[in-house]
Amino acid sequence: MVNVAAARKAARKAIESTYEGVCSIVEYKAVTDGETKITRHKEITVLEEQPCKLSFEKLNAVVQTDTAAAISQGTKLFISPEITINSGSKIVVVQNGVMGEYSASGIPAVYASHQEIMLEQFKGWA
Repeated sequence: MVNVAAARKAARKAIESTYEGVCSIVEYKAVTDGETKITRHKEITVLEEQPCKLSFEKLNAVVQTDTAAAISQGTKLFISPEITINSGSKIVVVQNGVMGEYSASGIPAVYASHQEIMLEQFKGWA
């Protein structure tokens, strides 16, 4: 009989061994100045240096628009299943010496060993 807990632990260790990057999670929150009592929105980093991995895939070879053809690419983030990334958060990933800013474009697929989140380029705060 297979020990399920041991198998899950081994699977998680194997997946985490592929993590080549680190990410920070940034949220846009209302912050009240204690002295002036003025509330302003600011970028607040809620998590830093979290091990992760970006995976890239070609979704469609070419997407035709009115002006030009564009190549469509999917970007997926692999990260620990315990991490919560709120909708609308900015995800800053550094992998292989390259920094990219993304936002989650869908509901995460959460597994016992990891979670997978489809990303899109960060275009600004809503």
